[in-house]
Amino acid sequence: MKERCINALGYIGKNYCDTSILNVMNFHRIPFLLIACAAIACTPSSEKSIGYIERLDPRIDSIISKDATVEILGEGFEWSEGPVWIESENMLLFSDVPKNTIYKWTEKKGIEVYLTPSGFTGDSTTSAEPGSNGLLLDDEGNLVLCQHGDRRLAIMNTTLDQPSADFTTISDRYNGKRFNSPNDAVFYNYSFYFTDPPYGLSKQMEDSAKEIPFQGVYVVNADGKVSLITDSLTRPNGLAFLPNKKTLIVANSDHGKARWYAFDLDEKDSVTQARILYDATENAKTEKGLPDGLKVDKQGNIFATGPGGVWIFNSEGKVLGKIKITEATSNCALADDDKTLYITADMYILRIKLR
Repeated sequence: MKERCINALGYIGKNYCDTSILNVMNFHRIPFLLIACAAIACTPSSEKSIGYIERLDPRIDSIISKDATVEILGEGFEWSEGPVWIESENMLLFSDVPKNTIYKWTEKKGIEVYLTPSGFTGDSTTSAEPGSNGLLLDDEGNLVLCQHGDRRLAIMNTTLDQPSADFTTISDRYNGKRFNSPNDAVFYNYSFYFTDPPYGLSKQMEDSAKEIPFQGVYVVNADGKVSLITDSLTRPNGLAFLPNKKTLIVANSDHGKARWYAFDLDEKDSVTQARILYDATENAKTEKGLPDGLKVDKQGNIFATGPGGVWIFNSEGKVLGKIKITEATSNCALADDDKTLYITADMYILRIKLR
């Protein structure tokens, strides 16, 4: 969430567009301009690397080899987010939230525009973050999008190889009130679990269009019923299940409460136990970024973007190491049977090979 990083960290990275232009830009009517600009800025650059591995526990060596490097696959984005690896197409999809665009990366062609508009389908918006954020696949392999601008969780109606801005709403309300801006989601047992911070609203917490007074973590089941898991987090963001499928890890992107939480759920998705997995508030005072997107591998290792890069925990919350990156990281995606990690970091798309 680009606006969050500016407000919380006072940081504006290189290659950012003028936000006054973004606030008045009509994304739906001028996609050609966005595509033309992106084609220039986001060229493949896999020969370049960034950052390093900080090894804090010997067990990190079984996850990342000592000679691993963080490759730059593309750069020049406004705020890259929500990566998902599509095995059937051998491609990585990711959002550029301010640009209202989804890009794809392939080994053969590098970066290409995949879909625009991606998160706001109206005529005009004043939101600085109107596009899609988190991306994922359902059990049938359909693309599901967390859409900031349209304030909903939606499914793309066309096939992955023929993308189109044709969407069906999965859910856009809780108890009759519109969501803030669904941010990230995970699919399990025919249900979508997702977070709903205010980053897609023009004035965020102070926006007059905000209908729900809290920032919730929700689940919507196959029948479309929406249930609230918790309303206790100030800025719920990325989320993922541990392999036991009973413990949901949720990142809180609040500069004053930069934490990862663990929620144990019963068979009805009610919280039976809640705890802080790790508190990185002190780290957030000196390093770029906040707890944001995360993924969990089959062994229960947690790859969580946060202050200073990607934190790697075991399932008990022990920090094994970090992928240190100079820019604020937003999210990550596992691929190739957990042997590759893709990372979205501000203006970059990155890749690191795992064991």
